[in-house]
Amino acid sequence: MANIPDLYAAYFTLAGDVYPFGPTEVSPFSFKDRVEAAARAGWKGLGLIHEDIQVTDAKIGMKEMRNILEQNDMKHVELEFLPDWFRTDDRREASDKFRREILAMAEALGARDVKIAPGLGRDIGHPSADELTPPIDQMTEAFAQVCKDAAEHGTGIVMEIMPFGNVNTIANARKIVEGANQPNGGILLDIWHLARGNQDFDLIRDIPGEFIGSIELDDAPLVMESETLWDDTIYKRRLPGEGELDMKSFIAAVRSTGFDKAWGVEILSDTFRKLPLDVMAQKAFDATAAQFKD
Repeated sequence: MANIPDLYAAYFTLAGDVYPFGPTEVSPFSFKDRVEAAARAGWKGLGLIHEDIQVTDAKIGMKEMRNILEQNDMKHVELEFLPDWFRTDDRREASDKFRREILAMAEALGARDVKIAPGLGRDIGHPSADELTPPIDQMTEAFAQVCKDAAEHGTGIVMEIMPFGNVNTIANARKIVEGANQPNGGILLDIWHLARGNQDFDLIRDIPGEFIGSIELDDAPLVMESETLWDDTIYKRRLPGEGELDMKSFIAAVRSTGFDKAWGVEILSDTFRKLPLDVMAQKAFDATAAQFKD
């Protein structure tokens, strides 16, 4: 389709009735069913998550997972979601174990990159002021190191800007990622997170293209429908074009940087995720592809 880039479905777009940090993040749909549904709908890539990969690996093994991805032309694979990678407190030991595991997964599956979180509060829905303040120098040094670790596994690192995290502005994300200056390190720009964080999309135009690692599309009403940003993001997102976010301005700003990778789509909705798998895959693909048509 002319002008429509390769699109990939971030993990929760096709995971079914699960959500981030819920009782489980393991999809009720089999890995093979998800990959095949994605291929039928037109997706060229898929997002995968640590816990679900572990469960699938125990059933069929990494080699078979990669075979299934390749047989269905899933050219773009993105893994998530490494937390606490910059910390020096009690959370770091678990984070380092997670890092070793997810980077090994990325190598085995031929993943393009691994998503990493900004600093998130212990109560993610109600972060304190201190938890929203990034230690820029500390994070810059740590970001450089996680990128170097990822490079040894043949993958990249993308850090997501989040309004309820300590990297909640484009300016601070740029300080960290550009300061680290790693060839496999970039920023993840999700339109929902930027809109809810009151970030002007025109600021994207000033980001050097090599530091934009990943993009995610979705939509939302202009007025938040939940009491907290966290509830709004995991329950109330909409398909691209079904909300009120300025999709065209966001896409134009990203394209102005020369971004030429696949575009991701992340839907988190308490109604959408209850749909049949093939319906989810096709509806999300069609809604996203429509945003790139003249």
